[in-house]
Amino acid sequence: MRPSRGFAVLAVAAVAATGMIATPAAATPDNPARYAWLKSCPRGDGSVPCGSWMLTLRSGRTVKLPGAQVHPRSADGKVDRTTSNSISVSNDGRFVNYFKGGELVVREVSSGKVRPLPGGTASLPKGIGQSDVDTTLSPDGSAIVVDYYDTANRLPTLVVNLKTGETAKLPPKNSLMGFSPSGKYLLTSRFTEDNITEFTVFDAEGNRTASQVIPQIVSNNAPVALADDGNTVALVISSESSRPRLRTYDLSADTVSEAIGIGMPKDETAQRLSWDAAGSLTLWTSRSDQEGELDSAVKRTLNAETGSTRKLDSFRLRKNVWVWWLPGE
Repeated sequence: MRPSRGFAVLAVAAVAATGMIATPAAATPDNPARYAWLKSCPRGDGSVPCGSWMLTLRSGRTVKLPGAQVHPRSADGKVDRTTSNSISVSNDGRFVNYFKGGELVVREVSSGKVRPLPGGTASLPKGIGQSDVDTTLSPDGSAIVVDYYDTANRLPTLVVNLKTGETAKLPPKNSLMGFSPSGKYLLTSRFTEDNITEFTVFDAEGNRTASQVIPQIVSNNAPVALADDGNTVALVISSESSRPRLRTYDLSADTVSEAIGIGMPKDETAQRLSWDAAGSLTLWTSRSDQEGELDSAVKRTLNAETGSTRKLDSFRLRKNVWVWWLPGE
């Protein structure tokens, strides 16, 4: 499985102005992480990741992540200093996951408490390097998906309950699209032998609850989000000739709703979409400057019935960062 990290990948050279550096104690439950980021340093004709992993909080203050490994170590022990490890932030911004001392750990943002993943899931299987794994935290940080990129594509993807230590397994050929708001369900996709896309929903225990070969209008558009019923998928339809529109897809009925316009400015691009427990959507968008570089990010609520939006957060970006990750990525 390969979780989507679209927004962070698009933002390789950008981040918000960070303000002053704070200690971990500066983070409180009502001051969650806004995003995680890594500095960029020039080297020769290009640039490389450098410094420490940082969290910018909702207040605008910045917290360093002590011990978070920046550069990935391969299965044979070699360190690649030209690239960076992945990092994962829960959708509520209260937890962050990264490598520390060669192990996968989860840090509580407010207290700074760090703990390894339970059982043997903190350590990587033989033959797997740090760049061969990706992780995704559930919306509230109570579970994590650990996905291995083995050459034979045989290692199952793990769904680890961080409260109980129980671990479920998902098929390695299915790619994670995201959690439902409560973390009860996981939406995955895979290409079938006929080269068409199939959506499959699993519960947190690894049981398959729904599956459908999906129409092209669903497979060819993004971002997508799974509702807490484990059946309804929201997606943004984008094209060069029209404004972004919202549709919902019913997995069990295999039906797509009529499109409704999304109330967002013309100069913004949809990047991330998620449901909340109340049935509303959250939409992250980005803006670019005249040179095509990312300039800012905006977070809005999105009414699934009317397409109307309300701004929740926004921040400007600057061009001195290697990569950054939003909550939910």
